[in-house]
This record gives sequence, structure tokens and C-alpha cells, in this order.
Amino acid sequence: MTSIKKNFWLVAVDMGYGHQRAVFPLAQWAYQKIIVANNYPGIPLSDANLWDSSRRFYEFISRFKHIPVIGEIAFKLYDKLQEIEDFYPRRDLSKTNIQVTALDYLIRHQGWSQDLINKLNKKPRLALVTSFFVPALMADILGFKGEIYCLLCDTDIHRAWVGIKPKESRINYLAPTTSIRDRLLEYGVRKEKIFFTGFPLPMANIGDQGQIVLSDLRDRLVNLDPRRRYYARFRDMIEKAVTRVDFLNATKRKLILTFSLGGAGAQREMASDIVQSLRPKIKDNIIKLVLAAGVKNDVKAYFEQIAKTAGLRLGGQIEIIYSQDKTNFFKKFNEYLRVTDILWTKPSELVFYAGLGIPIITAPAIGAHEFANQDWLIKTGAGLEALDPKTCGQWLFDWLDQGWLAEAALEGYLEIGHSGVKNILEIL
Repeated sequence: MTSIKKNFWLVAVDMGYGHQRAVFPLAQWAYQKIIVANNYPGIPLSDANLWDSSRRFYEFISRFKHIPVIGEIAFKLYDKLQEIEDFYPRRDLSKTNIQVTALDYLIRHQGWSQDLINKLNKKPRLALVTSFFVPALMADILGFKGEIYCLLCDTDIHRAWVGIKPKESRINYLAPTTSIRDRLLEYGVRKEKIFFTGFPLPMANIGDQGQIVLSDLRDRLVNLDPRRRYYARFRDMIEKAVTRVDFLNATKRKLILTFSLGGAGAQREMASDIVQSLRPKIKDNIIKLVLAAGVKNDVKAYFEQIAKTAGLRLGGQIEIIYSQDKTNFFKKFNEYLRVTDILWTKPSELVFYAGLGIPIITAPAIGAHEFANQDWLIKTGAGLEALDPKTCGQWLFDWLDQGWLAEAALEGYLEIGHSGVKNILEIL
């Protein structure tokens, strides 16, 4: 894979972590580093202001949701705008709506991001790969000269991801699931413009031949099935999937749970409840907690304070993943995932990381796309919905004793897969 020609631009947006995390595994094969559409060198002030207002509003409404009564009402009104229609019955959903029409007007008549498209067109033989629908629509409308690929980051999408005239669009869609492929057909996208690829997971966690993800899964299964109940029931299937795991003689290491926040920093208060509930088992050296603070210094400081309040040692009993820039944070986060046994996160794009053989516990969903992600994850068997964080020191270990988390780990590895990067590069 190292000899692949660097024949594409890679474009994301700085809105939370999802869109940049999705393209991060492809970055080494791109023509140059990831271009952030709403914050690149030389971006016109008018373009930056349009982008900034939407980003700030999303982060505000995500945090505001947790204010009793008024926050819930405000978020429901916002979420109504991005509501995703029920999947069944299958029907034609290609008719445009107000969001699609408004976005088309801003691009077509206000020239939103014409500057970016002009810059990309200086290399007319390069394709464009973007993890957000707006740059894809901009490229389609404003005359980008190369092929256009839109990488989808969720298991279902709003109608806004497809333009006013889907049948005439030049956008190719890279679909992580078969259900989202069918959704695009409902929205009127031509069949030949849809590619089922799976989600691009970091190759550093997989290996060129899948050797890394398999080795990590073997180690993880030993930790996730302490009473060997799952292994006893499904020994033949487990050994067929991951080759023989010597459960009886394997060295069991300390359990590692990683709790990851979204880019808006919502739900960080959950970390305090988790720390307090797990504190006795952390003290007894049974479990280690990793808190992913991302790039937000205030979240890092908050995590440090709750560790101090609980009397827990940073670096040994609790680890904090933090960096000042997202690229370095993603790299650190992926390194920690190799030794992580359980990932606790809101059902964002991280649901696809269950494909690495890591069971996912889902925090409460925020927004229609996250509810869809959570539903999909649980149906695959690769995740479980969290119970009360204040009692996780009890139910988490009950789940371990039953072998449910070991089962979720293997289901994620088998059902979700981890060939997204290879599939996408083959198409490009």
C-alpha cells in the first residue's frame, strides 16, 4: 500500500472530531496534508464567518442540551431540522427540502468557498475526498475539475447530504454500511455513484495483513472473559475466527477502560461519576481508566481535578489523552486503543471502531445520526448501551463475568470489518 500514487486531495471540516478523524487514516496517501475547509491558510473572511457561525452553534447547542428543561427544548427544536426519516417503508425521498435549497443558494449564488475550489483546481488531475457533504456539494456546484468522493461518517444521514438534483450530481459516495447505501438510493443518488467500502480505520491498529488487529483481539478476549463463560459456550467459533487462544495459560493483565468525549465537550460530567464508581477497583489495581480529553484544555483540567478529588494517581491509575492539535491527538488515541479493552463513548463515528475488536459502551446519543449509530451498533452485537454511570463499578463487572463484552468484541471484529482504507484506496 505504500506505493499507491498520491492522486487525491483530502478535505475535512473542523466541527468536533468526527470529520477529521474519518480522513486521518487516509492522510499518508493524500497529495498533501488534510485541508480543513473552514480554516485553511488564506481563507476569505466571508467564507470563514459562514463556517464559524455553524460550528459555534453546533458546539453551543450540544452543551446547552444538558441544562434542565430549556436545554432539552432547544435541542429538540434544533434536532428537528436534522431529523432523519424512518427507513421503512422504502420510498422515494429524493424531493428537496429547505436545508438543501438554502445550502444550494449559498454556494451557487453567494460563491461560498469558490476560493477553495479554485485552489484545488490548480491540480486538475487530482480527485477530491471529503468527509463532509458541504465541501462535496461545493465542488459539484462550483466546477471542481476532478472526481468527487464524499466519505460518510455515520450509519444514516439526513437528506442534506445529497444535492437538489441527485440524478445529475457528480458526487461519488463512499458508504460505510449497506443500510446507508440503500438510504442514498432513496435520496435519488444513482447506483453507480455509490461504493460500499466500510469505514476507514487506522492502519496502525490493523496492520497490512490484519496481523495487528488480530493479535490485539486475542489479548483483549482473555481480559474480557475472566470466568471463561463465553469461551466455554463458543470455543469452536472463537478459535476459528482468531485461531487458538490459550485462555487457561494466558497472562491476564489489568483491565483498561477508555472513556472518550466528543469534540463539543458535552457529557464530561459523566467522567466524575465513572471515576467515583470505579475508584475502589482502580485502587485495588483491577482496572485502569483512560480519559480522552481531546484538544480542549478545560476538559483536561476537569479530568485532572476529578482524579485528584478521588485521590487517584495520574499516569498510573488514571491516564489522560490530550494534545493541542487534533492530528497528534488522533495518533495518541489510536495508540491507546491497542491496549484498551472497553471503549465508552457517545455513539459518534467511533461506533465503527468496534471493527477493531473493541466492545463499545454507548453514552446517551446526541442528535438523530447518533441514535441511528447506536441502534446499528447494538444490532450488530458489537456494543451495549450504558446503564447508570454512578453504578458502573457493579454492572460493568457483571457484564464481564457473563462474557457479554467478549462477545461484543468478537462480533465487532467479524461483523463490522476493518478493510475500509484498502477498499477506498482501490477505488481511488
